[in-house]
Amino acid sequence: MPAEIAVFGSLNMDLVVRVPRVPEAGETLHAHAFMTNPGGKGANQAVACARQGARVAMVGRVGSDAFGQALTASLEADAIETAHVATAPASTGVALIMVDDSGQNRISLIAGANAFVGAEDLARLADDLAAARMLLLQLEVPMDAVLQAATLAHAKGCRVVLNPAPAQALPESLWDLLDLLVLNETEAALLSGLAVDDIAGAARAAEALRRRGPAQVILTLGSEGVVACDAAGCRHFAALKVDAIDTTAAGDTFIGALCAALARGESMDAGIALGIQAAALCVTRAGAQASIPHRHELQALATAERPAAVTLR
Repeated sequence: MPAEIAVFGSLNMDLVVRVPRVPEAGETLHAHAFMTNPGGKGANQAVACARQGARVAMVGRVGSDAFGQALTASLEADAIETAHVATAPASTGVALIMVDDSGQNRISLIAGANAFVGAEDLARLADDLAAARMLLLQLEVPMDAVLQAATLAHAKGCRVVLNPAPAQALPESLWDLLDLLVLNETEAALLSGLAVDDIAGAARAAEALRRRGPAQVILTLGSEGVVACDAAGCRHFAALKVDAIDTTAAGDTFIGALCAALARGESMDAGIALGIQAAALCVTRAGAQASIPHRHELQALATAERPAAVTLR
């Protein structure tokens, strides 16, 4: 069956070092552990969508190296269509991730093959958009390609979802192409020019961003939950209390669960609640894709109380 969600974005191999704390400049610390894990915001979100039951096609680039082969194989293991994952004349993208004992992470990206995403990939994407209900975008591939992908999807009447990460300014022409913007407080502060240091501030920033074009804006606040703004107003959803060991891929997990729910026809609020549950489970595990939960795991939690919306304005 054709894909419901097309994901146009990055594929990286994550090189993860677990440390007691972040070392100071010039300091050497003994680390707890090292692992490699399939990652990249595009691939992570594709996996998160697929593990919540969505049919997903991935469009992007890897290198003709062992990392590239491993990344493609990991997507296929989650039944993600990889016919349009192409190779590039560069090494596969790499993310260097340092995770401290509080579960917080610091990430450095080497774009590698992701920097070569362009016109040929857009032509491949057009095939996947023929039947897809949704295009999911991030910013770890060239901005020109993101803009053209959004333009293509918008013209086909396909819902355009953007996670503007890593944080950077967006072209003015992109704003009106967006149906749903999902971002964190750092990205929201940069794009809105407003302080996002509490729930009220998050609501103001989300409303400001919505006035620029997107019909719906969802702002994730980590342990403070989620703020959503649309035509019905702004609402806050509390986070679930868990003992986090690694926040890597938590945002990607939230977005994937949300988009899978929307693709099934569920409401925005139901999708947000599912995303919060999925992200809460994700942060109790180590790694990126290795930590992303499956649908049956969340179904087992169905009797637990999901966060409910509280109207802000």
